[in-house]
Amino acid sequence: MSTDPRLYIIATPIGNLKDITYRAVEVLGEVSLIAAEDTRRTKILLDHYQIKTPVISYFEHNRFTRIPQIMDHLEEGRQVAVVTDAGTPGISDPAYRLIRAAIERNITIESLPGAAAFLTALVCSGLPTDSFRFVGFLPPKKGRRGKLRKLEDSTETLIFYESPHRIIRTLQDIENVLGNRPAVIGRELTKMNEEVVRGRISDLITHFKNKKPLGEFVLLIGKDDVNVYFD
Repeated sequence: MSTDPRLYIIATPIGNLKDITYRAVEVLGEVSLIAAEDTRRTKILLDHYQIKTPVISYFEHNRFTRIPQIMDHLEEGRQVAVVTDAGTPGISDPAYRLIRAAIERNITIESLPGAAAFLTALVCSGLPTDSFRFVGFLPPKKGRRGKLRKLEDSTETLIFYESPHRIIRTLQDIENVLGNRPAVIGRELTKMNEEVVRGRISDLITHFKNKKPLGEFVLLIGKDDVNVYFD
């Protein structure tokens, strides 16, 4: 590992703790500080691999105070690793703000590849993978349908993240705006209760009306002409 000031972007497991690279474990043990979106979840991972590196929180609502602290740490010649609560930092989390701050200060940034929930879901979905668009979370209230209308003419596989208490509403909004397209949900991926559900959007709505939605959801929406996979 480099001895120069460096910010490491480290992907961590989205569920199964074995889904981490040897290199990630090594670097997490050698940096002087870990900035974690959820320190409790990160502690479970670090304890599992007997990593003793100090950890501080870094999330959306403390970024204004934390970014200067982390930059000071780096500019003292140290190395810092940033991790999200699960998966790859910078995907639907505030890590990109920290990365931009490091770029502005000419700090070297090194990204360690690994788990990402949206890619895990995409490659097992059966939907086309040659062209896709990661949308992330829809707005919780205002602006949901407006954002969906901008996707009406999209020909890529669309990928969304969603929480269990909004998944049915999101499916209904997507069906109303985009139509009853082929769709796949990956739920609790790599975890004990992993579930992949394929069908039309209406099928998924029925499924989760009959089975209480629990866990973390990745929702994928296909073009209307991929009927061969779902009809």
